[in-house]
Amino acid sequence: MRKELGFGLSLIVLVLAGVALFTPWGDLRTGHVGLLMLATVVVAIMLGFPTAFTLMGMGVIFTFLAYTFAGTGQAWQHTLDLMVQRAYSVMTNDTLIAIPLFVFMGYIVERSNLIARLFQSLHLSMARVPGALAVATLVTCAIFATATGIVGAVITLMGLLAMPTMLKAGYDIRVIAGAITAGGCLGALIPPSVLLILYGATAGVSVVRLYAGALLPGLMLTGLYLLYIIVLAKLKPSLMPPLPEGERVVPLSGASMSLSGGARGARVLRPLMAALAQPRTSVPRLQLAGFVLMSFAPAVVLASLLALTALGAMRDVAGPVPAAPPAVAAMADAGEDEPPTDLFGMDTRALAGASEEVPHGAPSAPRWLPWAALAALAGATLWFYRGLTAERFEIMRMLVASFVPLALLIAAVLGSIVLGIATPTEAAAMGALGGLLLALAYRRLNFGVVRESVLLTAKTTAMVCWLFIGSAIFSAAFALLGGQEIIESWVMSLGLTKIQFLLLSQLIIFLLGWPLEWTEIIVIFVPIFVPLLDNFGVDPLFFGLLVALNLQTAYLSPPVAMSAYYLKGVAPPHVTLGQIFAGMMPFMGLQIVAMGLLYAFPSIGLWLPSMLY
Repeated sequence: MRKELGFGLSLIVLVLAGVALFTPWGDLRTGHVGLLMLATVVVAIMLGFPTAFTLMGMGVIFTFLAYTFAGTGQAWQHTLDLMVQRAYSVMTNDTLIAIPLFVFMGYIVERSNLIARLFQSLHLSMARVPGALAVATLVTCAIFATATGIVGAVITLMGLLAMPTMLKAGYDIRVIAGAITAGGCLGALIPPSVLLILYGATAGVSVVRLYAGALLPGLMLTGLYLLYIIVLAKLKPSLMPPLPEGERVVPLSGASMSLSGGARGARVLRPLMAALAQPRTSVPRLQLAGFVLMSFAPAVVLASLLALTALGAMRDVAGPVPAAPPAVAAMADAGEDEPPTDLFGMDTRALAGASEEVPHGAPSAPRWLPWAALAALAGATLWFYRGLTAERFEIMRMLVASFVPLALLIAAVLGSIVLGIATPTEAAAMGALGGLLLALAYRRLNFGVVRESVLLTAKTTAMVCWLFIGSAIFSAAFALLGGQEIIESWVMSLGLTKIQFLLLSQLIIFLLGWPLEWTEIIVIFVPIFVPLLDNFGVDPLFFGLLVALNLQTAYLSPPVAMSAYYLKGVAPPHVTLGQIFAGMMPFMGLQIVAMGLLYAFPSIGLWLPSMLY
């Protein structure tokens, strides 16, 4: 028997044994039937039944049982009425429109050939960093994740691009597998993440605030990955051999050769300015002007950040009341008295960024922190200009050509969401249009690309929406049977403190990540935990960030580690699943470390939302 199959069957046996042992068969109440339904759904999903239709089928059956126990006399009629209402509430949830648009943007960007260029330029720019190829892979995955949010697409593409290069360089297979799978999973955390949209719609939390809150934890987790790779490469260079000197050489273009006189180590900033001032040069003047603008891009970014930080500091001192986002103003103008609710009865104003409350206990970062970060950035900028040789100038040209268009798209989408200019749905529409324009600019836009992207988007969206309908029906049945009340009574009877509750809930989600996928955990188990948060004074936004970090493990934990299967599908035959699983384990440990850091320092996730809103 295969190890994965044996592990899955053993989990099923444990679940069934727990049900048989702890169910009070002699005093069976409707709440116990609800818990029995929950266990039955988990076992059915682990046996391979489709999640959405399992939720719907079990929901219909157990809703009928709930109405039968209640003695209403029209159990089937009430059951069908409830099913229609739950399905209709999902269909009218405007926030879910953002999902197909973001997914379409991701698939179009994937096919615009930007990522291959970006990986090549990052690989050359980091050639002297320990573990250069693995570092370039992680950075590319983080950038690609920000542009797509589709884990499978990131892992598959990076498996095709980075794995052959790293295998040729003599990298250990476990390191290769860990870097690609862990880096690809960042799409589930870094905005625009479909996972965060699903959590926001499920828990009634502002997607805007979730995006703002997840940005710094996502960067923190990426930093932990990079630090681990660099330290491992320094301690065990045999796992990641340095690149040969011949592969570090960057071919100079004609313009760079002309500015530097053919010397790779010659500085080009002063010759560039001098050439622009001359009436005649060997390099076209328009191209020179473009080089000058490109050279001063870091300084412009630094000045912009400095101005934003100064404005933020002035606002903190003045303390003005923030204006309501456009979505809130529109609701006020329309005269809405009752806030609309989502499929779980939550306030959907939050889904459009309309929540007016600052997260509970949102800490404020020390005022010196942004200035210290800017000082470090200024030092790095000065170092960059001091060492701008012809070779580095050529690498910068490659980076600008591959990264700047993507960065503009990301800034337009995330910036408009975080700053309250657009709702997630409107920003997703902008992103979809921007992806099409990128593909057009790089001459990759054709009927075949659009057709394939639309089909993949339709498949992904259909899966998510059926999951939501199944989850709505399941949650209705669970509530009717009183399963939530039994769980809440049991948890409250334990006398847990806040930290103990968080540890228990995150441990359960972590363990569920081994046999289940993240979608199933979000739609089945998160609605069980969310009503308990108020009892322990836990901010749903903060809990959502912990869940998003925790669910990274659902992609990396066997036997249902979808990242491993994505990578195995494009890996050479000699790369085994066992090697891929072994490579993912250290990164799972880093995800747990990141969760600990987020809990110990909540400002990592709550500072940006509290500052912006």
